[in-house]
Amino acid sequence: MPVDIDIAKVAKLARLELSAEELERYGAQLGDILEHAERVQALPTEGVPPTSHPLPMTNAFRSDEVTGSLDRDDVLAAAPDADGPYFRVPKILGEEVEGDNG
Repeated sequence: MPVDIDIAKVAKLARLELSAEELERYGAQLGDILEHAERVQALPTEGVPPTSHPLPMTNAFRSDEVTGSLDRDDVLAAAPDADGPYFRVPKILGEEVEGDNG
């Protein structure tokens, strides 16, 4: 059962400017997609339970255990700039970015 969709109207609603060649190509592609969907809908699925995944899935959780962490002094010693126990970073908020005209 072919579905007649006005590709030009859909493109206009989406604010897309498409050439006549693009309208024809996208119309053919959409037709192929709809035909495939129709074939999938025609498959005999009686007795097949609905699933969200074709293979059985089980969650594989790792244990939530705290492992060693980095030493603060070692990390701060490797930082380009530090102020006491904090990293210092260049200010970016409130500064005009090159090429930014607001």
